[in-house]
Amino acid sequence: MAASSQKTLPTRALRDADLIDGSGAWAKEARLTASDRAQAAGLPQRRDEYWKYTRPDAFVQADVTLQASLRSSLGLFDQRNTISVAFEDGKIQAAALPSSAQCTLESLASASILDLHWARDVYGRLEEAGQNPVKRSLAAVNTAVARDGLLVNVTGAVEAPIHIHATSSGQSDATIHHVIKVAAGAEVTLIETGQYGARSNIVLEVDVADGGRFHHIRVQDGNERHMLTHIFARIGAEARFKSFTLTAGGQLTRNECVLQLLGDDASVSVAGACLGDGDFHHDDTVFITHDAVNCESRQVFKKVLRNGAVGVFQGKILVKAGAQKTDGYQISQSLLLDDDSQFLAKPELEIYADDVACSHGSTSGAIDAQALFYLRSRGVPEAKAVDLLTLSFVAEAIEEIEDEDLAQDILDHLTETLSAR
Repeated sequence: MAASSQKTLPTRALRDADLIDGSGAWAKEARLTASDRAQAAGLPQRRDEYWKYTRPDAFVQADVTLQASLRSSLGLFDQRNTISVAFEDGKIQAAALPSSAQCTLESLASASILDLHWARDVYGRLEEAGQNPVKRSLAAVNTAVARDGLLVNVTGAVEAPIHIHATSSGQSDATIHHVIKVAAGAEVTLIETGQYGARSNIVLEVDVADGGRFHHIRVQDGNERHMLTHIFARIGAEARFKSFTLTAGGQLTRNECVLQLLGDDASVSVAGACLGDGDFHHDDTVFITHDAVNCESRQVFKKVLRNGAVGVFQGKILVKAGAQKTDGYQISQSLLLDDDSQFLAKPELEIYADDVACSHGSTSGAIDAQALFYLRSRGVPEAKAVDLLTLSFVAEAIEEIEDEDLAQDILDHLTETLSAR
């Protein structure tokens, strides 16, 4: 993942000769096209509008030394019946992936050597569409050089969630590219836990056909790590897309989500909660495009910060001409537990239709002193009272998870994480 910090990208950072030579026709085309796209765009710079709050060079410079250390999220969903896929140091750890009657699972490493594959219509295509109007060259770099990832073709209602759990030996970089294709009327839940590497560049492309359902839950934890993620999705008519991320650790995290609602009556929800402490910088950047009639989008983000931690939220709703009856909701809030922490927010609405209901809001504040006094006056210790108020604060984001059992798992994990502090 390392590359020059100059505006232009050296070809050697984008074209792995062995990878290209070993690729089948569809993967070779996608990788070469992506490398050209990244080269033309150049690396992001601090002066770029959507990078002014977060240092992009931390994701590309070659001299970063990190030591990943995991917390407890690897066992978070072990009690659930799931379709399990393990990654170690950026590679799938199975000769044969689990099978399901309603979906097929393949590794990018094995599928990319074929000349024909269903992933051709998705891999790199959604990432390319997401480059307009904002260039996301590090996602294009991922498409060009990723060696492994999970490819899932969903043809029906998959009863058990697909659970990706990742581990890292310590200082490795990881470049991972997942592709999920959800057929018309099909449904699947994807869970991600653990760490792919000490420094990671992850892309998830999701194609949800008409009437399809996609649910995504991601838990990011660990201590000393840098993580850059991108989700690119296109959503068809009457389709549903939901993604929730809990972040409770790491030095630097940037989660980008680029969604296109292309069919009438579609709906999407992107939500997140993070707990930041000390040397912690967390950036959520979301861009949702409404390009169909009677669609709904929700963005709900809550950040709890202390000891100088920094939280960033950049969220945009773009309503194109003709996308009438759009319902767009966006809220970003922070709870600052001391005077040293920061919350930087940049909410945006860009609307070219006249029959819409769009709202955005952002707030930042401290613990409610009256609520804290109420709890302490009834015998609740101060630390426990702060934890209870923190859980109450992030509850709106967790409620975006549709599966109540999985939402409870997240709440329990968050409670344990707070107690451990």
